Formats: sequence, C-alpha cells, structure tokens
Amino acid sequence: MNESLSFRVPRPAHFGLAAALALVACLAFGPQAHAEQADKDKPMNIDADNMTYDDLKQVTIFTGHVVATKGTILIKADRVEVRQDPEGYQYSTGTMAPGSKDLAYFHQKREGVDEYVEGTAERIDYDGKKDLTTLTTNATVRRLQGLTTVMDQVHGSVVTYDGQNDFYTARAGKDVAGPGNPTGRVRAMLSPRNGAPAPLNGGPAKLAPASAIQGTGTQ
Repeated sequence: MNESLSFRVPRPAHFGLAAALALVACLAFGPQAHAEQADKDKPMNIDADNMTYDDLKQVTIFTGHVVATKGTILIKADRVEVRQDPEGYQYSTGTMAPGSKDLAYFHQKREGVDEYVEGTAERIDYDGKKDLTTLTTNATVRRLQGLTTVMDQVHGSVVTYDGQNDFYTARAGKDVAGPGNPTGRVRAMLSPRNGAPAPLNGGPAKLAPASAIQGTGTQ
C-alpha cells in the first residue's frame, strides 16, 4: 500500500501544535492566507548575463545569475527557462548549474498578512495559470512572519506550494536521506499560532494515515 498522510492547519484559535513532524511519505497542509492573488497577472521581469530566444518553441532561456520577478514572486537560479501559452499564462523553470553547491530560490508574499513563503531546491517550476510552485530535489519550503522569522518549515524530495488553494504537499525521496533519516522521510516543523516558532525537538504529532492527499489536485 502506498501510505500517505494529509494535514490541514487548524484556525488560529484552535491551533496548539508545537511539535516537529517526521512523516513517512507525503504531507499536505494549508495556510490561512492565499498567495498574493495579483502576482499571476503581473509582467515577468528578468535580469541575467545571457538570453536566447527560440521562436519555434516559443521559449526564452536566461543564464548566469538569473533574477526573475513577477509581482511579489522572486526566483533566483543559474538558468531560467520561460514560456507562455496561447492564453498568455507564463511558466518558468529555474535550475542550478551541474555540481553547484547552491540551490535555486523562490520567494512570494502571502495576501493580506505580513507573511512570506520561500523555498530552495535544485529545480523550481512556477505555473502561472495554476499559481503553483513545485520545488524538486532537496526541497525546503518555509513560511515566514515578516522577512526573517521562520514559522513553519517543510523538507522533502518534492514540495509544492499551491497559492490558489492554500496547500503545501511534500513527498519523501532518497535525495533527502541522511544521518537520522536514512529513508529520506518528509520532515516538517509547524509553529503554534500563539507565539514563537516551535522547537525542532518536540514530540511527534499524532496523524492518521489517509489513502490520498485531500483538498488538492496536485500529487
């Protein structure tokens, strides 16, 4: 059986989870505020060392210290590939050079609150139509209060952030295996809504297995 777990963050008045979670295969949890809704309608601005355009494939490739912005969205990578569909929606893929010790970076403000979502991975894909960000290989996503205080953090092989439906999902993988986590399980830290970030040495939360991720169409 392909075991998975699902989890939605309760409303602040009922939230008392101050534990670190070690989840076996897949985790989903939803924040209280949406991603900045106007982002997908903003133009994409890109700074890079080099640019090539493939008219046949309708793909633009930027390389060398690439910084891409789209509203409050920020992507930093060695290489960013951008394409646009006939409806005008934009899609981008950010990757790092082979052998690089650095990771691609993603950042987006959440609407109506002084909070941000940021993440790092070897590959970052942004789907402008779905407002969906997928971070692949050694992926970490954090919810920040302000620009510096980490409130929640998820680490896994693949982590997605669904800005439209307020959901994160994470999958385990061998690329995140290491000391204390030999099978590469998903790991998460969720802070209580009544104060500071939770310590990483708390006891495990009691979550029931589910047959599938609920509340999101992404896998």
